[in-house]
Amino acid sequence: MTLHSAKGLEFQLVFLAGLEEGLFPHRMSMDNINGLEEERRLCYVGITRAKSKLYLSHAESRRMHGEVNLCRPSRFINEIPAELIEEIRLKSSVSRPSVGGPRLGQNNINKSLNGRIEVPETTFSLGQRVAHGKFGEGIILNYEGQGSNARVQVNFDAAGSKWLVLSYAKLEVLS
Repeated sequence: MTLHSAKGLEFQLVFLAGLEEGLFPHRMSMDNINGLEEERRLCYVGITRAKSKLYLSHAESRRMHGEVNLCRPSRFINEIPAELIEEIRLKSSVSRPSVGGPRLGQNNINKSLNGRIEVPETTFSLGQRVAHGKFGEGIILNYEGQGSNARVQVNFDAAGSKWLVLSYAKLEVLS
């Protein structure tokens, strides 16, 4: 059932799935304040449909348009008071998508001491948080090439997935 069609109804148990930045709120709504507020109202509608139990879920990674993207939980979850939230995880650790698809052959994989897959001849690795002057913060998901001419795919929190050439991107390592 859509959130629009749930208005005025109540249920003992409600599940809201897909609470991830770029999905809910949708990335098309995040560029203007009115769109974001409408998404926030829809989230409120969904939350207030629950009489006794409410489950909110978000994926750690999601395959969209043929690409695996690491996901950030929706800002709407962070707006709920912490004392009202009980986090439940099916696994004890965060899993990252496996690497080695068509763009990244097993011969190219270099693992650092911390287990991260490094972009050859750079200080960057997959799963690393970075900041960009225009696109903000994001996570490195994939790469092609090596050294300063390498291209990296970064899933930015606000701007979505972008491919950047390291020699031009001026990425700052956050973690």
